[in-house]
Amino acid sequence: MAEVLTQTQALVLGGGVAGLLAAAALKGHVERVTVVERDRYDGARPRRGVPQGRHAHLLLARGVRAMESLAPGFEAALGAAGARRVRMPQDLLTYTPFGWTPRFPHGQFLMSCRRPLLESVLRDLVDVEVVQDAEAVGLVGSGGRVTGAVVRSREDGVAREVAADLVVDATGASSKADRWLRDLGRSVRDVVVDPGIRYATALFRPAQRLAGFPAVCVQPGPPDEGHGGVLLPVEEGWWIVSLAGLRGTVPPTDAAGFLAYAKGLRHPLLGRLLGSAEPVGPIRAYGAPPGRLRSFPDVAGFVAVGDAVANYNPLYGHGMTVAAVDALALRDGVAEHGLGGGLARSVRKAVVRATADAWALAVGQDTRYERTFAPARKVPDRVAGWYADRVGAAAAVDTGVAAALLDSYTLSEPLSRLTRPAVARKVLRKLDRPSPEPPLTPEERALLTP
Repeated sequence: MAEVLTQTQALVLGGGVAGLLAAAALKGHVERVTVVERDRYDGARPRRGVPQGRHAHLLLARGVRAMESLAPGFEAALGAAGARRVRMPQDLLTYTPFGWTPRFPHGQFLMSCRRPLLESVLRDLVDVEVVQDAEAVGLVGSGGRVTGAVVRSREDGVAREVAADLVVDATGASSKADRWLRDLGRSVRDVVVDPGIRYATALFRPAQRLAGFPAVCVQPGPPDEGHGGVLLPVEEGWWIVSLAGLRGTVPPTDAAGFLAYAKGLRHPLLGRLLGSAEPVGPIRAYGAPPGRLRSFPDVAGFVAVGDAVANYNPLYGHGMTVAAVDALALRDGVAEHGLGGGLARSVRKAVVRATADAWALAVGQDTRYERTFAPARKVPDRVAGWYADRVGAAAAVDTGVAAALLDSYTLSEPLSRLTRPAVARKVLRKLDRPSPEPPLTPEERALLTP
């Protein structure tokens, strides 16, 4: 390591989005916060340790508000750097398995930009000590209390024990915390749901007339239609387009195949837009890891956040938002308990609550595809799936249901809101047939004509 690190009050393992937010949560409550990051930062360029960093990312309104609370000035700085604010559903054309989501004024939104830009803005705002080119390879302590971590330099291979009152695992989906805790005599339970998702992503320069066209999301359709895609505006006036395929379907990485795949989605709108856009750079492929929910034991001095606790099918865009809500839980926990014995349990319970709805949304969808590897669906799961289908169908024709679904999807409201009487009455009544055409304005429809 470039410096000899032997102790700190709080040690955050991982310097990505979850790690930076955890560090921001601890600042002001802990005298010294140190982040250990396996990569070396290079401005706003993608990091080698984040292969998904080149693909489409979105930050939902709940995540934006949480990050703003943790790092004041975040939203303005992100916007100034080129991120785009996409109102939901006004600026987003979404084709669900049940039809097009209607467009109407609503308070939800997402921020769209490339992942490296978002991390760069966060690093500038959080401004904590970061030991780069180093990685955690184990925990120090016992089954009852973690007292530090073993950190190895990737430059010289030397490993050192770093003492800490609190260790935060923010190493993401590749976290080894289950193995590390097992070495200390504790076990971690997990549930795995694997839809076998593959991505192909490219940047495009839109035709000038389409520069202000809405974002587009064409969702897959269970049980056997596993093709999907999203087009989002990002910095520099570009579009980022990610095409997805569930198990058995791999989106092409050649230009002609990519365009053909986009045109072959359940609706051809996304492909039609790409037909008049200019590619910028190569097409990148990515195989997402299985979705995994880990249940950690209470161990004093240790907390896990973000994808280290749960990672989901990235098609739903919940990862960064949940990491931000987890960081709020960490901030509130350390404000109440300091670094005392009650901190780990308090934060673990809050993280479980923050994770529950995002996991339920992802798994509720993924397990409905025929080729998903997952535990068998039980009767309550099937009933929940039936009701979710009714909600989706109602949202395609009723703005009240669509608004409630958006609020739950963005994690701004609990999923339970969808079962409240005012919503359930609309969901369970006889539904109108949705329009097969996207809800375009006359001006937008005219733009599609070359």
